[in-house]
Amino acid sequence: MTHARLRYGRASLAFGFLVQGVTFALLVTRIPAIQDRYGISDGLLPVFLAAVPVLAGVASVATEKVVARIRPGTVLRWAQPVVMLALLGVGAGNEVWQAALALGVFGLAVGALDASMNMMGVSLQRAYGRSIMLGFHAAYSLGGIAGASMAWAGAHWHLSLLVSYLPAVAVLLPAVLVGSRWYTEGDTPRDPDEGAARAGAEAGGGAGPGKGPVVPLRLLMPLCLVMAFAYIGDSTVSNWSAKYLQDVLGGSEQMATVPYNVYMVTTLLGRAVGDRGVRRFGAVGVVRAGSVLAALGFAVVAVAPGAWWGMSGFTLLGLGLCVLVPQTFAAAGRMFPGASDVAVARLNVFNYVGFLVGSPLVGALGDAWSYRGAMLVPMVLVLATLVYAKSFGAEPARYGGGHERARAADVG
Repeated sequence: MTHARLRYGRASLAFGFLVQGVTFALLVTRIPAIQDRYGISDGLLPVFLAAVPVLAGVASVATEKVVARIRPGTVLRWAQPVVMLALLGVGAGNEVWQAALALGVFGLAVGALDASMNMMGVSLQRAYGRSIMLGFHAAYSLGGIAGASMAWAGAHWHLSLLVSYLPAVAVLLPAVLVGSRWYTEGDTPRDPDEGAARAGAEAGGGAGPGKGPVVPLRLLMPLCLVMAFAYIGDSTVSNWSAKYLQDVLGGSEQMATVPYNVYMVTTLLGRAVGDRGVRRFGAVGVVRAGSVLAALGFAVVAVAPGAWWGMSGFTLLGLGLCVLVPQTFAAAGRMFPGASDVAVARLNVFNYVGFLVGSPLVGALGDAWSYRGAMLVPMVLVLATLVYAKSFGAEPARYGGGHERARAADVG
């Protein structure tokens, strides 16, 4: 594979991550407006919101089967436009059933998109022979900031959902389709029997011809738990930071909008430099540092005497949590080099498990106990990542500089 092809593939995939960040932020930051447009009751809204990650999890599992016959790049090429068109559908409807249909399509498409996108990222990282996965997720964070800013502008100017969504989709959809021409993958074996043999060798198991790649759950489960813990922490910030700062810490309504933006900015900054940290200190060291920082952030939020102390806690959370998800996908790819697509698809399901569990868990504990106490639960969970940190540092994953070994020429 030529260096130019890898560089173009990396750039086009990073753009795909950015576009997905924009699209997802445009949806989740306008949930109150969606509720008002369709007259969805407070009791029914959680059902709509839960349906999206449930369907996304189903689609992620299905993608595992699809990529056995169709390359992940092809899945991504068609899933991303469907996600964007579903976003337009959410903004264009008038009846509740239309919102349900659009959100259902969005959930199914985003599951296939997330799985295929991270499959390609893992594959490209293997071809590069060094850590680049955090850079892709940094592009997603940048897109999230841009999307949230667009949503704020739409709300500020009292624009309808369709008018808010249409310019972004009109510009980004053609750009994504053009960029998809350069999608490429690394050196993941595409032959099922070859993949099975390599996966079986890595896992200490086996797979005969025609049985497909073997990804033992007992080996993947530590990474699945880390993924779920990370998304429990992330969903706690995205769903409860504004309410916590205003109702518990006494911040103003205007200040309550700031913690999530601070969290997103520090997530972007952490991911932008995170790959260098992995190359210098190794994945295990970076994951351990991220876990400790995130736990410290939740601890500061839980005991904060006022709003500004709370903001410092959310800043630490962004710097800590930002490394966990990208490194978990990367670790799955290293653990099962011949079956990384299967491992990533299964691991991706726990993204949605964490999202589903996190927000209701904190809300229930806050109502039954206290919101300060509720913040200690995600703190303990992200701290538990330390127990599983060794899963991120199998010896074959340590390339050059004491942590990474060159498997391909350094590209881009």
